[in-house]
Amino acid sequence: MHRVMVVFLGALGLAGVGCGDEGPASSTGTPNEPHACSADAAPTRTASCVVAFEPGDDAGFGADRFPEVIYGEPLGNGTTSGGLDVLSLGRGGSIVLGFGGNAIIDGEGPDFVVFENPFLVSDDPNNVYAELAEVSVSADGETWHVFPCAEDTKPPAGCAGYAPVFANGDLGVSSIDPSVSGGDTFDLAELGIEEARFVRVRDLQGIGAAPSAGFDLDAIAIVHPKVP
Repeated sequence: MHRVMVVFLGALGLAGVGCGDEGPASSTGTPNEPHACSADAAPTRTASCVVAFEPGDDAGFGADRFPEVIYGEPLGNGTTSGGLDVLSLGRGGSIVLGFGGNAIIDGEGPDFVVFENPFLVSDDPNNVYAELAEVSVSADGETWHVFPCAEDTKPPAGCAGYAPVFANGDLGVSSIDPSVSGGDTFDLAELGIEEARFVRVRDLQGIGAAPSAGFDLDAIAIVHPKVP
């Protein structure tokens, strides 16, 4: 089993894991440079930094391309097949992502979108191959607000991992326009909060076999950003 753990020591207080103003070398900087999750980092509309990754059992798919595999635009395949530009979280695995110095703000309708790789089995809209996850958000990396996930409903309200993904950076299909993007949308108003800098995704069901068990994260995009 191929396990990956990303740790940035800093000030967010995520059980000893965080993104502070200074941190160790990573794909986004060298020692003593501001980390990409710092509030003064360049803002992005898609996930661009990892605060913490705790892979569950039987994770590993996408680890050879981590963290870039979950940065930038999704590469969705629509309803017919799951995309392969993903990182498998493993059974019960979780990941916390940021958007540089940007934040999600509450606007009209959905505020951000989480992209996995579900697809319709035999093109049947009532038969979705889905691997669900719980989504939560935080403004400071310490206090978290969880979207209640109704796993047993169809569609499973408040969960990620059910809606097929049409957004595709290679094809020019926007990830920040929910009318065309697909993926699972989330509205901060449902939690009664106005702003969030970090998104945490946690696998709920542990579906699949090694090395691709659990939720397969493709990307996260901000619909309503603090910095356009």
